[in-house]
Amino acid sequence: ATTTTTQATTTTSEAPATTVAPTGDLSVERVSFGFVSAYVLVRGTEVAIVDTGQGNAAGAIEPILAELGLGWDAVGSVVLTHRHGDHVGGLSSVAEASGEAVISAGVADLGGINAPGRAIEPLEDGDTVFGSTIVATPGHTDGHICVFDPVASVLVAGDALVGEGTPFPLVDGIGGSPPEFTSDADAANESVRKLAALEPDTIWFGHGEPIVGGAAAKLTALAASL
Repeated sequence: ATTTTTQATTTTSEAPATTVAPTGDLSVERVSFGFVSAYVLVRGTEVAIVDTGQGNAAGAIEPILAELGLGWDAVGSVVLTHRHGDHVGGLSSVAEASGEAVISAGVADLGGINAPGRAIEPLEDGDTVFGSTIVATPGHTDGHICVFDPVASVLVAGDALVGEGTPFPLVDGIGGSPPEFTSDADAANESVRKLAALEPDTIWFGHGEPIVGGAAAKLTALAASL
């Protein structure tokens, strides 16, 4: 996976959102909003966005698309890991810019996400979006989900996990759902163990610095500590 970090200066339908797998290797571009990150997933000339940060997220994402030689018409999917405002606050701008892109989120979090004039498709464990697998990881919120690409061994973890540079408890550079923002601690710990079983090599976090390569052993150690 490759990364480009852009610093942002920003003050329902019933059918699962399953798409035909795009072709090409996966690359991941990070969009930093300072304390929280969103991600642009790219395969060839096709794009999916995971989370939208806050404020004018479209203005933060557009330069990344331009650097890739792509426009908003390349964005086919917008996946929201959970309902918290720091992850969905920029949804309105992204929804407007991305036109016909399918917006989706975990089914249990749909009621807490607002996209004026747009349907939000429900996602459940095992659904496929952008050639990647949706992993239900309740605990941080009831409907929290992660995005896992088994071929590239890349996990976009939302807030089911956190990384270095956060004030939260870490084991070998990785932590579980931040305790003070977690709705169900037992479920969150079980979700960490579920993610550890996937053995991802690279993890991109909603909060904290990514682990690019060698993440599986660190995640296994965290799971064993819970």
